[in-house]
Amino acid sequence: MTDNGNGIQMKEITLVNKTVLLGVSGSIAAYKTASLASALKKLGADVHVLMTRNACNFINPITFETLTGNKCLVDTFDRNFEFSVEHVSLAAKADIVMIAPATANVIGKIAGGIADDMLTTTVMACRCCKYISPAMNTNMFENPIVQDNLKKLEGYGYRIIQPATGYLACGDTGKGKMPEPEILLKYILREIACTKDLAGKKILVTAGPTQEAIDPVRYITNHSSGKMGYAIAEAAMLRGACVTLVSGQTATEPPMFVDVVPVVSAQDMYEEVIKRSDEMDIIIKAAAVADYRPLNVAQEKMKKKDDDLSIALERTTDILKYLGEHKRQGQFLCGFSMETENMIENSRAKLEKKNLDMIAANNLRVEGAGFKGDTNVLTLITKDGEKELGLMSKLSAAMELLDNIADRMA
Repeated sequence: MTDNGNGIQMKEITLVNKTVLLGVSGSIAAYKTASLASALKKLGADVHVLMTRNACNFINPITFETLTGNKCLVDTFDRNFEFSVEHVSLAAKADIVMIAPATANVIGKIAGGIADDMLTTTVMACRCCKYISPAMNTNMFENPIVQDNLKKLEGYGYRIIQPATGYLACGDTGKGKMPEPEILLKYILREIACTKDLAGKKILVTAGPTQEAIDPVRYITNHSSGKMGYAIAEAAMLRGACVTLVSGQTATEPPMFVDVVPVVSAQDMYEEVIKRSDEMDIIIKAAAVADYRPLNVAQEKMKKKDDDLSIALERTTDILKYLGEHKRQGQFLCGFSMETENMIENSRAKLEKKNLDMIAANNLRVEGAGFKGDTNVLTLITKDGEKELGLMSKLSAAMELLDNIADRMA
């Protein structure tokens, strides 16, 4: 745990002590890989770039050398100072390889076992995870030969990142664009950023607000942004879990590689959670679910009148209480509690009443712990104790929460 200088504790996601090999082949998309290399370096990775000679026509190797601090390798016979053959020494220490952009030519050569340059010989010698990010004209990408080669590579354990659809450098519009560097980075982070201590676990996370309709125009909701629940889903995914995120409507971008189930009302959330709950190892209820909804929903827009208006409310189904009553053996159930007073007492009562294993409590009155922000101040409460986490980013708080859950399940 580190401090960012502003008093915010950070359990950072880094790539320190990780070696990433980037293969760059002859496509106009090669310029995007420079941004990817820079992002990886900022996260602490040891980044090595391998280029085909055709790639040098699109971007100068000096660009990558400046960004990574390592020599950009093109010549198969480059050797390091210990006179080891470099493609073998690099392959031995690589944690992940990503060829981006990957042309039809390079895809075909690797699929056919041809190793005639630094990029292909190194890839052939690697035993780590290998990603291919195709980038080419739509017709080339859809060519049956290219598709067969991609399927062949998948059969050999390579992972294929599907290209994006859009305007291509050739002037056509279609599938064939290399995804943006931010997307490619997420593939790498998922693979090597965290220890996979939650691999094999199925985790359900709820997030965001619910909306309870008054009429076709208006609804009752709250200020939840969904950021805390989304951070938990992302952290669990990075640690290897199979994650389902049941989310109310929010402007927050959902994390990649999780199964997102969108809902609107508290009843929607109840139904989607309950139908999946039995198969889950861990359920974390971070959503701000409405406790009440209008008793009657008007079918037409309610017109403004001169006198006051009262709306009769009824209780929504208590999702967390149901989960606690039906918790199966070995399942871990964690709730959230946002309070404005008596946080510990109110949260502990909720823990016991709803048969929870843990409750993550925060106080809206505490700076940095409110709605919509990027930080939180959590206190983790269990039957046998309390743990204050302090002010930290929501992703750091999510990691700490999962650490504590994993320790208890172990």
